[in-house]
Amino acid sequence: MNKKKMIGSLLLVLVAVIWGTAFVFQRSGMEQIEPITFNAARMTLAAAAIGIVSLFIKTKPHIKSIEQKNKYHRNTVKGGILCGVFLASASIFQQMGIVYTTAGKAGFITALYILIVPVLNLVIFKKRGTLAVWIAVLLGIVGMYLLCMNEGFSLSQGDALILICALLFSGHILCCDYFVSTCNPIRMSAIQFITTAAISWIVAFIFEAPSPEKILSAIIPILYCGIISGGIGYTLQIVAQKHTDPAVASLLMSLESVFAVIAGALILNEVMSIRELTGCIIMFAAIILAQLPFSRTKKE
Repeated sequence: MNKKKMIGSLLLVLVAVIWGTAFVFQRSGMEQIEPITFNAARMTLAAAAIGIVSLFIKTKPHIKSIEQKNKYHRNTVKGGILCGVFLASASIFQQMGIVYTTAGKAGFITALYILIVPVLNLVIFKKRGTLAVWIAVLLGIVGMYLLCMNEGFSLSQGDALILICALLFSGHILCCDYFVSTCNPIRMSAIQFITTAAISWIVAFIFEAPSPEKILSAIIPILYCGIISGGIGYTLQIVAQKHTDPAVASLLMSLESVFAVIAGALILNEVMSIRELTGCIIMFAAIILAQLPFSRTKKE
């Protein structure tokens, strides 16, 4: 492994740590503020952070005509808005779900998007995954059952909300994948966060009662989730993936679910049962299996 790849891998592990510990701050922030208001505030900070970064980082696309240039800018705006709609919906459901479940469970259920994506890719885009991916999906279902299902085959309110969040994050991933190769990714990310913040504020004013006092009461969690998890985390991801294989990058970032459990235990003193821990282990094994680059042929 050369130096650039090593630095890229280490940065992605740092991203996983940042995103995993963010679940703890998201949960602790709910003690002073409503979930959607919290989400709106942190997304506003993330939009400001990435917006500033986008002003200083210039990309040089290989554009040969005015038509291609116009398409490039249209896709940047269109991709940012569509991804922002998915991200706003997913993050709102996630923040509401965290009120009713533990940080560790929220981290693992959110990570289920890595298993949902290949299913949606097959249904929507007719792209078949490898046998390993489908085995991983089945393992994920088993782990999900052990982790979340109570007596009577029912999900708790928080688990159900986080599961909806995982579905929406899957749509977000596919939307990003569709646009990222034909747009300015950093500016698309900034537009995405502006869209997410705007939608979150609209929903917050409809269903909650935002106020400066409430925001200030949860300022530490908001600052961490907005600037550190949002702004710095996503920027580090972009920088690191320039020197990291996509399959390896996905595997490293999926470690956020493990760090969510560790952070929940160390900071919030959350305790999981043997059944829930077994479900976590199975789900993490499924996440790893889904990301391993199994080849279809000996040549590949």
